Amino acid sequence: MYAISLGEDGAELRPLEPWHAEEFLAHLDRGREFIGRHIPFGANATDIDSARELLQSYADKRAADTGNLHGLWLDGKLVGGVLFLHFDAELGTSEVGCWLEPAAAGRGLVTRAMRILIDWAVDERGIHRVEWQASTANEPSINVARRLGMSRDGVLRESYPYRGGRQDLEVWSVLAPEWRDARARAARDDH
Repeated sequence: MYAISLGEDGAELRPLEPWHAEEFLAHLDRGREFIGRHIPFGANATDIDSARELLQSYADKRAADTGNLHGLWLDGKLVGGVLFLHFDAELGTSEVGCWLEPAAAGRGLVTRAMRILIDWAVDERGIHRVEWQASTANEPSINVARRLGMSRDGVLRESYPYRGGRQDLEVWSVLAPEWRDARARAARDDH
């Protein structure tokens, strides 16, 4: 369908569809422990059928215009993804998220891909607020929110039960006018 280049390192943003189930499962298996430190994404995808089921749930969200999922490929290999967990064009709100296997961490892939998703949401779909939630312990995720120019709205203390404990979740967001202003400033600075 499409492949959007994320730079000269061979990274691409592509649709992640149910027919990718085998590749998706292999990717999750490579990164399961790393991914699962802070988020349960993919934890229930333990065989081809359950991997396909997870991917189908996001295909269904895309069809209903309530969310969607995109893969990150590096040199032709699926290494992570970015997604709209929630998408409400009528209210003008969305929540974005990401995951990566260890080999892809620290390369700026999520930041580059997320800029494309947020540009599309704001410019094409009229989304006013893009939200990012991350465990306070997930510094890489919080750093992406910072790099994207998001503002920290606050902390939801012990709001998320995970792995036998309760995590604090930081809520970050960017509003459409802030996003457009930051993009315009960056374009001026590039010239």
